[in-house]
Amino acid sequence: MNVMKTQKTVTLASKGFILLSAISLLSVSLMAFANPQSVMDLVHVQLNNTDALSSIRGVYGGVGMTLFLSLIYLMWRDTQSGLLFLCLLWGFYALSRTITIFSEGALGDFGNQWLLIESVFFVIALALVLANRKAVPTHKAV
Repeated sequence: MNVMKTQKTVTLASKGFILLSAISLLSVSLMAFANPQSVMDLVHVQLNNTDALSSIRGVYGGVGMTLFLSLIYLMWRDTQSGLLFLCLLWGFYALSRTITIFSEGALGDFGNQWLLIESVFFVIALALVLANRKAVPTHKAV
């Protein structure tokens, strides 16, 4: 495979992965805006007051929308930074679940499923960061 074809493949894979991540965050964001309780139903938690509803709407809805828009921007303007951002996002999600295992005990099915997904997404993002470094030549000042 020639260098140009490899570079194009890595770029398309990187943009596709950023888009997949952005859409996954958007889906939760829209769910939280429309019905915050539906997000918390996934982990069997009841929101019993308007402060709880507004907090979930703000964190999962508002922050999720901010992440979605930021990722779309980075996908078009700075793919490598988008991938590095996703390394942090998916890595810290997975780390948070791992801390919970050691602090409070084993996760349920939902937590285990998402720990696996977040860990795989972290590895994919990291692999694409490294592939982009090899595929896209850097220009160093002499």
